[in-house]
Amino acid sequence: MPWRWVPNVEPPDWTAKDFPSQGEAETWLGEFYPDLVDAGVQSVSLYEADRRVYGPMSLEPDAG
Repeated sequence: MPWRWVPNVEPPDWTAKDFPSQGEAETWLGEFYPDLVDAGVQSVSLYEADRRVYGPMSLEPDAG
């Protein structure tokens, strides 16, 4: 089943991307989260098909 990130707010240029595994989805997020934050995404949730695995998870840096 495909894995995908669902943002709290979809940026105008957001294109949903499916990943074959949880690990690949998490690796992608680790590489591209700065771009998502720049686009206004504050949090994301990880889904496997229609099942939410976890989230919402904040992309904002910890204050303090």
